[in-house]
Amino acid sequence: MDEISEKVRKQVLSDIDVSRDLEDEEIWDIISRAASEEVKQKSISLRDRIELEKRVFDSLKRLDVLQELIDDTEVTEIMVNGPDSIFYEKNGCIQQYDGRFSSEEKMQDIIQQIVGRHNRVVNQSSPIVDTRLVDGSRVNIVLFPISLGGSAISIRKFPKEPYNMEKLIAIGSVSKEVSEMLKLLVKAKYSIFISGGTGSGKTTFLNALSQYIPEDERIITIEDSAELQLLGAKNIVRMETRNANVEGVMPITIRDLIRTALRMRPDRIIVGECRGAETLDMLSAMNTGHDGSLSTGHANSCRDMLSRMETMVLMGQELPLSAIRSQIASGINIIIQLGRLRDKSRRVLEIAELDGIVDGEIVLNTLYQFEEISEKDGRVIGGLVQKGKLKSRTKLEAAGMRDIDGL
Repeated sequence: MDEISEKVRKQVLSDIDVSRDLEDEEIWDIISRAASEEVKQKSISLRDRIELEKRVFDSLKRLDVLQELIDDTEVTEIMVNGPDSIFYEKNGCIQQYDGRFSSEEKMQDIIQQIVGRHNRVVNQSSPIVDTRLVDGSRVNIVLFPISLGGSAISIRKFPKEPYNMEKLIAIGSVSKEVSEMLKLLVKAKYSIFISGGTGSGKTTFLNALSQYIPEDERIITIEDSAELQLLGAKNIVRMETRNANVEGVMPITIRDLIRTALRMRPDRIIVGECRGAETLDMLSAMNTGHDGSLSTGHANSCRDMLSRMETMVLMGQELPLSAIRSQIASGINIIIQLGRLRDKSRRVLEIAELDGIVDGEIVLNTLYQFEEISEKDGRVIGGLVQKGKLKSRTKLEAAGMRDIDGL
């Protein structure tokens, strides 16, 4: 079948009028004619004929052998380690896929198709790139020979309908009690930082939190690769970084976009992920009247996230540690720690309030912490347990929220 589909594909490419954009229906017609010509001397079932034509169409207009995984709504991650080594995650389990690219060259065609849709460039001069698919799924690409076994593609898929807080409660990621607290904190414009490891659900949780932002507020989102799907936002501007290229196009960084956002009259600035020197700019924005801003970062605990922030600030500017900690403690109010448990479920593990600086160290007031009770049928049983009460209530009071039970 691989040999026949490649012959049909080459025939279709020779028949296509490259001087104009063809509609999908026209391409299907050309494929059908080429397939008919190729298989007329062969014994092939109708089912195989339909599969042949679909495979050729996917290779020309979609993502070739990956399209079946893209279309499977239960697949959450796709990992390509080379043209003949493809894995995927489904229902929390990683499995090897029996499909493969016909060649490294075909895989390179698909890579260029992916990056070209969003004006990204990946080549031997710039062999690593972050981009996205049309549906918003996150894509990372590393070319051979940086990836020694062949070019690597990692795709993080997102659901067509982003998870809201009610869905996260239903699947056990967070409790109703905690979601109600977070709702009040978002509405009162507490600045919140979401921390967690890779695949812990940071972007999903950020999207869910956004449903609590009042509709009349102006939001600016800033991302390396646009993937946020904010719920209910109306007055919103979405901005995305741009890489430099060989044609002389200058790069636009997250730092550039944060500075630009400050001139756009934002009520809130949301940075998809802080990874480096832009952390200082984000903190500066939070400290200059843009309360209620949100961001995410990679760390293993709330305390570890503070250390990571210090390191990231130092990537861009040499500042005394005391000054950095002062910026963090005054700019960020709440850290939410997410994680994946051994049963692959994603949970909120800790929520902590930044409670000032004592003896040069930022004090964390743990509000909730996940405690495991038992395990049943391979699933971890447990939940968030309240450990303390919110100490800083100035923003709640300013928002007219007083005498809130449980906080």
